[in-house]
Amino acid sequence: MFDRRFRTPIEKAVRPVGVFLRRIGMSPDHLTILGVVISCGAAVAIGAGATRGGLVLVILAALPDMLDGAVAKAGNDASQRGSYFDSVMDRLTDAILMGGVAWYFGSEFGAHAAVLPFAVQTMSSLISYQRAKAEALGLDAKGGLMERAERIVLLCVGLLFDSLFLPIMWLMLALTTLTVVQRFLMVWKQAEVSNSTQAKRDERSRRRVQRQERFSSRATRRHTSRRMSARGGRNGSTRH
Repeated sequence: MFDRRFRTPIEKAVRPVGVFLRRIGMSPDHLTILGVVISCGAAVAIGAGATRGGLVLVILAALPDMLDGAVAKAGNDASQRGSYFDSVMDRLTDAILMGGVAWYFGSEFGAHAAVLPFAVQTMSSLISYQRAKAEALGLDAKGGLMERAERIVLLCVGLLFDSLFLPIMWLMLALTTLTVVQRFLMVWKQAEVSNSTQAKRDERSRRRVQRQERFSSRATRRHTSRRMSARGGRNGSTRH
């Protein structure tokens, strides 16, 4: 949701920063790795119970992820390899952060509570998989209530108000699950027609067009023949 609405204005805002970072020798991969390293620090802080420090580090880890695209565009070196590396590191970062939350929940609320962040991570990974599989099939699976940006925002709210952290994680699980259902239905509707059925429909459409063309061609020939006959009749009458 945030990605669709705010990506363009954010990209415009960070473009000068991307140009500056490129000039001083930073590459998109450097920023991606930096984000992962900071996320490791955030996970350690959260696991240790320093939720405010973890909040600051989560925000700092999000900045390189926001800037790597701007740096790639500034250097005109956006590539499939860079996009793949960034996507994989995003999934790794999510897992690291949820691991820190799981450790914190296990310490504060008992071992059973530690399962909650792993459930969130599982559903989050399913959201990412749905999009990847849909795009591999030539379909679209973007959107939903709880994409990655929304999950990061909600995580930051939980770290800020640690007394509400547990219910916020339950809310994140519910919304993430709902997003999984949304994307599933979105792709299901797009893929409703199978390849074989679509091929048959295309063949019937092609044949229908061919019949219409043949009918039109016959009608044109008949019309031309009638006009020629009429002209011949008029010419014969004139000669007499």
